[in-house]
Amino acid sequence: MPPHPTAAASVPGGEPVAASEEESPAARRLRLLSLHLLQPSAPAAAHASSPSSSLVPAACAGRRVVEGGGDVAAALKAYLRGRHRAAQMRLYDFFCARPDLQTPVEMTTAAHRELCFRQLRALVRDAGVRPLTLMANDPAEYFAVMEAAGGADISLGVKLGVQYSLWGGSVINLGTKKHRDKYFDGIDNLDYPGCFAMTELHHGSNVQALQTTATFDPVTDEFIINTPNDGAIKWWIGNAAVHGKFATVFARLILPLQGKGGEPADMGIHAFIVPIRDLETHAVLPGIEINDCGHKIGLNGVDNGALRFRSVRIPRDNLLNRFGDVSRDGKYTSSLPTINKRFAATLGELVGGRVGIAFCSVGVLKVAVTIAVRYALLRHQFGPPKQPEISVLDYQSHQHKLMPMLASSYAFHFATVQLVDKYSEMKKTNDEDLIADVHVLSSGLKAYITSYTAKSISICREACGGHGYAAVNRFGSLRNDHDIFQTFEGDNTVLLQQVAGDLLKQYQEKFKGGTLSVTWNYLRDSMGTYLSQPNPVTARWEGEDHLRDPNFQLDAFRVNKLSPQYRTSRLLHSVAARLQKHSKTLGGFGAWNRCLNHLLTLAESHIESVILAQFIESVKSCPDEKTREVLKLVCDLYALDRIWKDIGTYRNVDYVAPNKAKAIHKLTDYLSYQVRLVAKELVDAFDLPDLIIRAPIGMQSEAYAQYTQYVGF
Repeated sequence: MPPHPTAAASVPGGEPVAASEEESPAARRLRLLSLHLLQPSAPAAAHASSPSSSLVPAACAGRRVVEGGGDVAAALKAYLRGRHRAAQMRLYDFFCARPDLQTPVEMTTAAHRELCFRQLRALVRDAGVRPLTLMANDPAEYFAVMEAAGGADISLGVKLGVQYSLWGGSVINLGTKKHRDKYFDGIDNLDYPGCFAMTELHHGSNVQALQTTATFDPVTDEFIINTPNDGAIKWWIGNAAVHGKFATVFARLILPLQGKGGEPADMGIHAFIVPIRDLETHAVLPGIEINDCGHKIGLNGVDNGALRFRSVRIPRDNLLNRFGDVSRDGKYTSSLPTINKRFAATLGELVGGRVGIAFCSVGVLKVAVTIAVRYALLRHQFGPPKQPEISVLDYQSHQHKLMPMLASSYAFHFATVQLVDKYSEMKKTNDEDLIADVHVLSSGLKAYITSYTAKSISICREACGGHGYAAVNRFGSLRNDHDIFQTFEGDNTVLLQQVAGDLLKQYQEKFKGGTLSVTWNYLRDSMGTYLSQPNPVTARWEGEDHLRDPNFQLDAFRVNKLSPQYRTSRLLHSVAARLQKHSKTLGGFGAWNRCLNHLLTLAESHIESVILAQFIESVKSCPDEKTREVLKLVCDLYALDRIWKDIGTYRNVDYVAPNKAKAIHKLTDYLSYQVRLVAKELVDAFDLPDLIIRAPIGMQSEAYAQYTQYVGF
């Protein structure tokens, strides 16, 4: 790593360095300019008598350095701590006391799978956790337990999710009392390990096109589960390859002789409980073929398998019949009138999986950021001539990489806590508006956060240089294990389209005089001015108070890439107009595809607005003044960094004048520097035990000693 070209001019945040006698005019100018970007380490008066410092940088007017310290870290930790932190700490202590359950850096796929199942069994039977009971009674505690399990091993968190969110969740959410009575306890205590068999070789996201069939036989009062072709083989089914004894199989419900002209009637996708292995011998049951999907890029503690069914008979009662049922004489009944409504209701009940993935993805991001920040504080490289080397995090380029990411970790934390609270309230009340709100919010946050985390892990690895490449320092496993979060429980591109589709529906209702649902209330205020032009005065305002005003930040987040004011509502208006135009010649599907990138930008814009709004609200709600001051700093960095990354948009529509754009850039750099001053406290406030961090370079103390000890010194 070559010296930074201006590293010799000054120490970031410290003393200015005197010019050398041979200093060139260009170097002298760089040195003097750098002084304007630094905060003084002591009042100017303290330097007045120093013969070696004729010029001392003064603090910018109105700016105040936010200071860190143990008190700040403790107060932040207290504010971030959820009401179920005690449950998480009990699990951390449990795994810490059981070295036999800790995942080593290197192990075979088979060994990892067996360890992962032992971890889950110990969590349930030794630690006394009942995840399905928690999910039914207190979803917030369930998600806290899932995050803690994923901290011990992401494979464990995912395997827990397969067993309880998916297999157990399908039984209690899609079934009725008879199913809960029969299966609940066995799922909860792990006597009935199970699978969620939805995805097929030829179809993943397009669930309505699944080909597996469940044909009712009125003679025997059974359903016959069949895989009609290779494309219908159930694929990537977690728990199937080794441990599962049951599967919730999604299949087309076929009723013989009830269609037009006596043809079979296809009633759409339904869910069925299908035993796949003998409860006693664990032998694969007749008519079922199970194969192993093999070694994966990551998550090798989860045993993914492929399932083929050859005329497998199950009792009629194994139909999960909450939204549709078949009587003994073969008659179909449902409280929902159409296949599409039944399908929407079925998938809507499975939204908890997306909530959990978004929540746990933030946990992975916190681990990666903590390791990278602690190492950047520890690592010293280069410095001014004849002076000690400086921390890597004192370089502006490193602050630019990591400080906005740290700010995003906080933003996502508050957004997902709110999502979990909304989901918990939804399960209690079954309020229709809240159900719709959680469905779209979970889709958007899952897509946005997992994509951001995936990119950020790679940046953290690069920020830690060669030591970041060591497997023991976690970035490789974090990246590989988390990567699939962008795909399962809904491909991110598909989920963002759901967000865009809902916004368009809200837009249509607005102009029909309907009301807007919970999350989208701000559209009600902004749509009335979607044709207004940017204010030429405010477009040039560049004062720090203005740029750090939450009202400016929220308004800026809502500015459109194509139109003047209010980003999300302008995107919404313009894409609606484009869809209407193209549908005349291309049809609805063709028009949607023509506008797809526009729609994805709309969805991301909306989710960014939701995240920022919740961050601002969380800052306001913080009871401790000093903690609130630190959080406000972090929130401002999150907002202004996002604006700067999209500055071309704001310039194109004249929402931001050139001088204001420059001021935003300058302030973003300054805020990154300010956040760097409390970076240690901010990552310590995540309160992640060493068991969860595990990377030697991410330890709070003696990191190098632990690292050298690991390799054998």
